[in-house]
Amino acid sequence: MKSFEDRLKRLEEISSRIRDGEVPLDEAAALFEEGVRLAKQLEKELQKIDRKVQQLVEEPSDEGGTPVLELFPELDSDELPNDS
Repeated sequence: MKSFEDRLKRLEEISSRIRDGEVPLDEAAALFEEGVRLAKQLEKELQKIDRKVQQLVEEPSDEGGTPVLELFPELDSDELPNDS
C-alpha cells in the first residue's frame, strides 16, 4: 500500500489534470473515479488518526484521574528553577 503522502500527491495530480481541461472526457471520468476513491481512503485514514489522538488526549494521567492536556505538566511555571 502506498503511503498517505503518495496517495495525496496522486490525488493532487488527478485534480490538476482534470482542471487543465486537456484530458478527453472518458479519461477525465476515469481519473475522477480514481480521485474519489483516493479521497475516501485518505478521509478514512485521517478519521482513524483523529480517533487515536482523541483517545490519547482523553486518557487519564493516573488511575481515576483526569486527563493531562498540558504539554509538560511537570514544569509548572511556579516551580521553574532559578538561574542564579
